[in-house]
Amino acid sequence: MKHNFKAIESKWQQKWEESKIFRAVDGSDKPKFYGLVEFPYPSGAGMHVGHIKAYSSIEVVSRKRRMEGYNVLFPIGFDAFGLPTENYAIKTATHPRIITDRNIEKFSNQLKKVGFSFDWDRVIDTTDEDFYKWTQWIFLKMFEKGLVYRDKAWVNYCPSCKVVLSNEDSQGGKCDICHSDVVQKSKDVWYLRITQYADRLLQGLDTVEYPENIKQQQMNWIGKSTGAFVDFSVEGIEDKLQIYTTRPDTLFGVTFMVIAPEHPLIDKYADKISNMDAIQAYRAECNKKTEFERTQLVKDKTGVKLEGLMGINPVNGKKIPIFIADYVMMGYGTGAIMAVPAHDQRDYDFAKAFGIDIIEVIKGGDIDIEAYTGDGEMINSDFLNGYTNKKDSIARMIEELEKMGIGKGGVQFKMKDWAFNRQRYWGEPIPIVHCPHCGDVAVPYEELPLRLPKIENFEPGSEGESPLAKIESFVNCKCPKCGRDAKRETDTMPQWAGSSWYYLRYIDPHNDKCLADMDKLKYWMPVDWYNGGMEHVTRHMIYSRFWHQFLYDLGVVNTPEPYAKRSAQGLILGPDGEKMSKSKGNVIDPLDIVEEYGADTLRTYVLFMGDYGVATPWNDSSTKGCKRFLERVAALTDKLTDEPATPDFESKLHKTIKKVSSDIEDMKFNTAIASLMTLVNEVYAVGSINKENLTILIKLLCPFAPHLCEEIWETIGGEGFLSLAEWPKCDESKTVDATKEIGVQVNGKLKGTIVIPTDAEKEQVLAIAKADGKIQFAIGDKTIVKEIYVPNKIVNLVVK
Repeated sequence: MKHNFKAIESKWQQKWEESKIFRAVDGSDKPKFYGLVEFPYPSGAGMHVGHIKAYSSIEVVSRKRRMEGYNVLFPIGFDAFGLPTENYAIKTATHPRIITDRNIEKFSNQLKKVGFSFDWDRVIDTTDEDFYKWTQWIFLKMFEKGLVYRDKAWVNYCPSCKVVLSNEDSQGGKCDICHSDVVQKSKDVWYLRITQYADRLLQGLDTVEYPENIKQQQMNWIGKSTGAFVDFSVEGIEDKLQIYTTRPDTLFGVTFMVIAPEHPLIDKYADKISNMDAIQAYRAECNKKTEFERTQLVKDKTGVKLEGLMGINPVNGKKIPIFIADYVMMGYGTGAIMAVPAHDQRDYDFAKAFGIDIIEVIKGGDIDIEAYTGDGEMINSDFLNGYTNKKDSIARMIEELEKMGIGKGGVQFKMKDWAFNRQRYWGEPIPIVHCPHCGDVAVPYEELPLRLPKIENFEPGSEGESPLAKIESFVNCKCPKCGRDAKRETDTMPQWAGSSWYYLRYIDPHNDKCLADMDKLKYWMPVDWYNGGMEHVTRHMIYSRFWHQFLYDLGVVNTPEPYAKRSAQGLILGPDGEKMSKSKGNVIDPLDIVEEYGADTLRTYVLFMGDYGVATPWNDSSTKGCKRFLERVAALTDKLTDEPATPDFESKLHKTIKKVSSDIEDMKFNTAIASLMTLVNEVYAVGSINKENLTILIKLLCPFAPHLCEEIWETIGGEGFLSLAEWPKCDESKTVDATKEIGVQVNGKLKGTIVIPTDAEKEQVLAIAKADGKIQFAIGDKTIVKEIYVPNKIVNLVVK
């Protein structure tokens, strides 16, 4: 049979679609498998090869599960709100709805051309009003439970996109969307109290099957630390400066304090500070810097001393200067830190720059040269002197602080509350009304969804306010509580909102009474296997785990965690080994590969190209190699015989069943395909294959190259769809070789090898060994005094 991939692939894609063989059945008696891939953002550029690799792992597993008799839910949808669409809408004067619908249609057609076995009856779109009604519903439930609040804050603002960004979306001081420099701006911000779930998010990691590096990234992101909160008095005023430290044992070494330039204490006591002009000038400079520039960059230490205010070290009563410095942020901790220059290099450099005392409290270094950051004996520390164990000295200090009423043990998290608003049009409207009499009031549940108004101008305001702020008919409304004039919130939710619960909607996508029916949730949840990019294992996964745990507390979902298992794919690099980008001209268009070599070749190659979890460069010659492999498979129909297979081939076939089956589960797709290539080579070496064994071979290959395998199945008289046929079972007895080659030693030195029946008796093995010409020559006229046989391993003859 010729591999006429264009005719074969379109034929089977049409058959699959018409017969809906990949449709999941709610509440089936079969065991269930819920496989999930990160739903794509439907950009105008369409699919890239990264999407193919990302979806191919769960695609192969899902196809194998169907053949193993599972009821499989393998859905797809579109995470379609977001700035790129809105920016394109502004540029082309086209409504984002039109652009989104066009892009989703393009994306869907591309996915179908590759032959993915998605359940197309369950497609979701986060911009659909029937979907975001429930996104708004979850937000209101959080508002109701006190997990939503609004606060004025210095935020990361992208002047180019005219949007507020979370820390996660502005890493490195650059906007995640347009890569422009981010600046600081004071704005009203909606926050979700994700920090209230920090401990739960950490504890949940003990109950799920995630790779260790993914767990570690989430733990680092949440960043739990234990230490103490300590109150520092300020001379002449009642207010205290509270700090948090993980090393309260070093308090006797505190020689100065640093507070954030934005700290409210400064303005409150401005009349006591004699150098407010210098303070204001320094503040103005800080406002030009991003959070990244202030906290992360290695740079000269800058700061201004507060002339007129002095702190007091609470454990020894000594007066210490208070500085403002850009590296302390109000949004982190308490906005104030204690400084121990002898044992912290940043504090040491600051103290040297400003001529501040450096007091050693841990023995072990030379503080004339640099800070000592290691462990050692406590000195110059009163009741801690002589302690050598850090844990004990911290515990003793916390005990003393609590006894004196100046501090207490505590926990902090690096993760901050989630900034949850955007000043753009194309997002879920935040269902809150601002009433001058009642404050912030929730839109009644029965009025959801709060729909986006139809507008023509999507440009944000010059100060970054949402385009919705210009729509009076949307803004002006009545307070749901008191009925008087009020104004709607005009910010929209961030793109992360819909993706924080989308996997639940696949279970019941058309339900207008609740986000998903509990009986269906009980059948399908949790997600059995979720694959996606490493770039989403912190933000998206932590956000969605937070939402899920909240919904679990409400009794809306039935599992404490959404994903039982998580895996991640490596990048596909350009042929030059660099990350693909249009500017480098190294982008591979997957549809070009489908057009030239076929979808099965593309599917096979992206999983054969290397270790699935590792970044691998595209290789054109290997792509062609996969096409040649599939052509050889197609031609096996010309080698059919009625003759039974030899025991040797049967053994190789069953070893291949075993290897492919386990390799798919272990995501070793490249070695699974390699073993199938080896088996095909064996067929060509033998010259023929019977129908029964060809059926086994194409069943094993079907998850990787389903179109060709369906065609071969039909050609050799198979009934129904191969994609629903039974997965081959390995006969373990046939994986054991009939014979084994073992070494024969004479006086411990290898003198030859012999072939023996597997598990032969010792006497038979020794007879074969002694009859071998090489062994007879090695023994010569000597006498055998001892015979040693390690079964199926080695013979050793001791001679004299």
